[in-house]
Amino acid sequence: MDIFDLLNMIGGLALFLYGMHVLGEGLAKITGGRLEGILEKLTKNPFMAVLLGAGVTAVIQSSSATTVMVVGFVNSGIMKLNQAVGIIMGANIGTTVTSWILSLTGIQGDNLLVQLLKPTSFSPVLAMIGIILLMDKKEGSKKKNIGEILLGFSVLMFGMDAMSGAVSGLADNPSFTGLMTKFQNPLLGLAMGAILTAIIQSSSASVGILQALCATGVIHYAVALPIIMGQNIGTCVTSIISSIGANKNARRAAMVHLYFNLIGTVIFMTVFYSINAFLQFSFLEESANAAGIAVIHSLFNIGATLVLFPFSKGLVKLAELTVRDKKDEGTEMQKSTNIMLDERFLEKPSFAMEVSRNQVKEMAKAAEESIRLALEVLISYDKKKAKEVTRLEKLVDQYEDALGTYLVQLSGKNLSKKDSQSFSIILHSISDFERISDHSLDIVKAAEKMKKKELSFTKGEKRELQTLCRAVLDICDMTVESFCGNDTAVAKNVEPLEEVIDTLIKKVKKNHLKRLQKGKCGIEIGFVLEDVLIALERVSDHCSNVALELITIGDNEYNTHEFFKNFSDKEQLQFEKTYKKLLKQYPLGKGDVIMDS
Repeated sequence: MDIFDLLNMIGGLALFLYGMHVLGEGLAKITGGRLEGILEKLTKNPFMAVLLGAGVTAVIQSSSATTVMVVGFVNSGIMKLNQAVGIIMGANIGTTVTSWILSLTGIQGDNLLVQLLKPTSFSPVLAMIGIILLMDKKEGSKKKNIGEILLGFSVLMFGMDAMSGAVSGLADNPSFTGLMTKFQNPLLGLAMGAILTAIIQSSSASVGILQALCATGVIHYAVALPIIMGQNIGTCVTSIISSIGANKNARRAAMVHLYFNLIGTVIFMTVFYSINAFLQFSFLEESANAAGIAVIHSLFNIGATLVLFPFSKGLVKLAELTVRDKKDEGTEMQKSTNIMLDERFLEKPSFAMEVSRNQVKEMAKAAEESIRLALEVLISYDKKKAKEVTRLEKLVDQYEDALGTYLVQLSGKNLSKKDSQSFSIILHSISDFERISDHSLDIVKAAEKMKKKELSFTKGEKRELQTLCRAVLDICDMTVESFCGNDTAVAKNVEPLEEVIDTLIKKVKKNHLKRLQKGKCGIEIGFVLEDVLIALERVSDHCSNVALELITIGDNEYNTHEFFKNFSDKEQLQFEKTYKKLLKQYPLGKGDVIMDS
């Protein structure tokens, strides 16, 4: 093997690793975070968790990515530790799919059909199709994602072929042959596999490299078998690194992954070499091939799962003994705030967006609840409800801080078109929801001021406020419904209602001025009323902002200021019709029922 073969080997390895990365990224984008979402929700049945772990890993082509996601789930409180065990076991099975795909490079035969099945035959065609699809001008389109998958697969196969070609000359190299002979020692082979996988942090990639080396013909099964065992241990490094700085249960999830592979390897090697001592398996002296490597890889991971699955609780107990509870460890932040954002999810941007969407929905609901309680406190003061509004306002603030920081990190990732739209909507909306909760607190403070100074509204003011509050609650409900359901049809009714609220506020102010002139109310209560009306107007404005972001970004207009200017005559007439219809639903006359005081 000369310097040029070495350069070809390095280039082939680079193409192989890059192709694997591109393939995984493309598959993750096209699934849009849905697979990870399924993992999150359908893990109560341990058997189903194993199947899901295997399925998701087979699709995203990375057991490391799956286990890192699991560590993130556990760290965020989305998933319990005992639910994570099944997914971790399944991930080890799912990663064997890659080795079977790579085994296609070892297909031999002169038959035309057999030749067509070889990656060197169809990869160039897939690469060309992938390039054509990638040239689609629409950013984040499904065509681009499919093109990325095809190109990633082709580059992966080209890299594998380049590595196999580069190392083929090593068959006549005495130094290489002597080195491989040393790895027949199970412990040395085990260490070699673990170290290689720990360095590149991908068992699929390290197995692929081993399959490429099989082209030399000097890799016997006696060498390959312990290296494969070591590769399963080395892949645990990724999840262990990911768990650094996480809570105790997340660290325990990483330890479950390590113990599963470690115990499985010890059992497999003890049983296999004990039997071999008596039977002397002849196949160990045969030259390994890519398909044989895939078979061993699959048999070990499936066998380890079958043996250890009944002892899932034992693995959890062992992890708990390793990562013990601390006496001074209080209630964790994640449980108190319920904010389930984790940096580990950023490795899968589509799922990170899905998590962000779910969290901002919770934020929106908390903001809506805060305004509902605040309005109840305004009409009939309740100290318990007032405290709850304060708590909700702090929670919404925490959501804004956490989401803002998370979205900044996510902004540097490669997002699909749909996720880019969601990103923009969320980024613009979180501040509006936070301001709604702030105004809820302003209303509570106004109510507390009235309580302290023993002020009260007149019957007319209560009647008018009841109607106005009903309109504000309706616009908040409409906004949250449209936002959580991504429903632009509902969102289009928010702006007419916001106009109605503006009209109602003007009427309430006008009526208050008349009462003041007639001496029916005092100046001091007027100041309180003014503060309340400003807060209610601002709440409806923020609801309008959220709805307009949803409409304009959903319609690819990206300009809320120009939205109404671009109304056609028909749209303007429809807007006016909706406005007049809504105005009739919120009369300020004596027909309204007065809220209890």
